Amino acid sequence: MDAEAEATSPAAAVSRWKFEVSRRYQHLLDKATPYVAKRWLGCLVVALVYALRVYMVEGFYIVSYGLGIYILNLLIGFLSPQVDPEVQDSGGPSLPTSTSDEFRPFVRRLPEFKFWYSITKAFCIAFVMTFFSAFDVPVFWPILLFYWVTLFTLTMRRQIAHMIRYKYVPFSFGKMRYDGKRASAESTTLSDD
Repeated sequence: MDAEAEATSPAAAVSRWKFEVSRRYQHLLDKATPYVAKRWLGCLVVALVYALRVYMVEGFYIVSYGLGIYILNLLIGFLSPQVDPEVQDSGGPSLPTSTSDEFRPFVRRLPEFKFWYSITKAFCIAFVMTFFSAFDVPVFWPILLFYWVTLFTLTMRRQIAHMIRYKYVPFSFGKMRYDGKRASAESTTLSDD
């Protein structure tokens, strides 16, 4: 009888509800994974709604600055290799340093899906923060903008120098792709001869 009372308690009902909501939310995220362009378009819409909100209320610049710093931090993780060549031990995997080295694909420290999810979630949280006047700290926003642009420039300069030094490109566009279509067409041509 005690187990029955525990199963029908309000705490158990809330726990089941939280589990079900969490499961459905994860299911939606899993379904959205292959739609990269649509996910980023949705993120852009969320960012534009946030920017419109900040523009309309003419405030919350410190929230926007914090959001910018967080996005810069995520961008560094997205552009960095999973194993940093500067600190890796010689026995682990490394980025190829010459053309004779074995090809190893670029593995990011922060995968694209987590990058998208974190940015979208950050914009949503910042949007909610704009409804609370406690976060509207009066600041002179041009100074924050100048400081953020300077920080972004210095950080990207350092990141690009790191990419050049260790000869890696964190993007896949423009790289040769081997999808098997050409190989199957060549094998058909060879079998015809």
